[in-house]
Amino acid sequence: MGNFNPMYVTFGIYLIAVLLIGLAAYFSTRSFDDYILGGRSLGSFVTAMSAGASDMSGWLLMGLPGAIYVAGLSEAWIAIGLTIGAYFNWRLVAGRLRVHTEYNNNALTLPDYFFNRFGAKNKVMKVISAAIILFFFTIYCSSGIVAGARLFQSLFDIGYTEAMWLGAGATIAYTFIGGFLAVSWTDTIQATLMIFALILTPIMVYLALGGADEMSAAIQSVAATTGKEYGSLIAGTTLMGIISTAAWGLGYFGQPHILARFMAAENVKSLVKARRIGMTWMILCLGGAVAVGFIGIPYFATHAAGAAAVNANAETVFMELAKQLFNPWIAGALLAAILAAVMSTLSCQLLVCSSALTEDIYRTFLRKNASQQELVWVGRIMVLLVALIAIGLASDPNAKVLGMVSYAWAGFGAAFGPVIILSVFWQGMTRNGALAGIIVGAVTVLVWKQFGWLGLYEIVPGFILCGLTVWLVSRLGQPSPTMLAAHAAVEKEFAQIGKV
Repeated sequence: MGNFNPMYVTFGIYLIAVLLIGLAAYFSTRSFDDYILGGRSLGSFVTAMSAGASDMSGWLLMGLPGAIYVAGLSEAWIAIGLTIGAYFNWRLVAGRLRVHTEYNNNALTLPDYFFNRFGAKNKVMKVISAAIILFFFTIYCSSGIVAGARLFQSLFDIGYTEAMWLGAGATIAYTFIGGFLAVSWTDTIQATLMIFALILTPIMVYLALGGADEMSAAIQSVAATTGKEYGSLIAGTTLMGIISTAAWGLGYFGQPHILARFMAAENVKSLVKARRIGMTWMILCLGGAVAVGFIGIPYFATHAAGAAAVNANAETVFMELAKQLFNPWIAGALLAAILAAVMSTLSCQLLVCSSALTEDIYRTFLRKNASQQELVWVGRIMVLLVALIAIGLASDPNAKVLGMVSYAWAGFGAAFGPVIILSVFWQGMTRNGALAGIIVGAVTVLVWKQFGWLGLYEIVPGFILCGLTVWLVSRLGQPSPTMLAAHAAVEKEFAQIGKV
């Protein structure tokens, strides 16, 4: 009993819960449509929570609070940009994309949507978009595995390899078994854990400090020592820096794992309620994450004895506050929120990769007439395949894959974002315009990242050039009568649905 730690129990309960949910989803999965999109049956609450949880990875509880702790509120521009981007994604894209995918041969994936929306006579569109998804998401997945491994390593004092397999294994298990339904249902639990942790922690730190006056005095004392203005949104940054961080919001329009949640909603009307729930959750979580980092500054200034770990690695600020302020039972629940953030994002990324390989490559090129049951099992095998590749990339604890998260976000945002927006609004868009835009957006991100011109985040030039390319190339041709008819049908239905 001497080695008993309540945190182990909390983690155990959480892991058992997500595996049981995966098992329940297994018995509800009867077709490939069920496995990839949950049979388009998600209600408002699950859609909102799943979209939020799949978006917010371990960065929300580790990266953002750590950045705020080091530099102050000037790092909050990324949260502001993400909030604005997410709102317009819900408002402009969600409903129209849901209707467009249904009208375009009940498209299950982004490559499938592009292929059907633009009446492509060949498979180039599908192959290129699927290749972009696989490239960026495999790296994205590996970064999640590294983050989960470091959490397990820190909490359970085990080797990196063991921690990596333990963290990845649970996520792979419920994704493999239950598919989209398991991922979406577990996302709901994970999103609840995350918001609980991010609201409770700053409140408890505030109370521990003794109130606003004590907190303000401690921050001023730290500022006098470091010379930083922690309470300013613009101090210590530049216009280019603000644009670069706020531009993260542009990425939302092209993220396959988030767009898949819109495609899976039971109907367009449910997305209105989902938007309100999702945006409320997001604002509270991002606000909480900023508050954790900011309030950590005065706390560790006045509790220097417990600040060693945070001073060594600022991204541990949330973990250290949880361990120092709460009893082990509650601390275990709060730290499980970090694992939840990692697992929720990793699971949906694995599923998107699986769907790209199964729907856009296996069924398109190898087994056009494959049965639904066959496709489900191929999808499960592809989850394992992508996971094993990602684990291989993550096997080096010093691998720089975590730095590639922003790279992947920019890649998707620039390659797909303008194409998605224009495809649901502009009837004059052509296949060649879409294809050229996807290629130009992806290539711009790859090249700009290498040279780092102007110190500008690569999503900005990538997004702009993709949009311009789509417009210019589309103007050189004409959409087919079939494309125009499908777009008109969607617009007619949308007019009947009313304001969303």
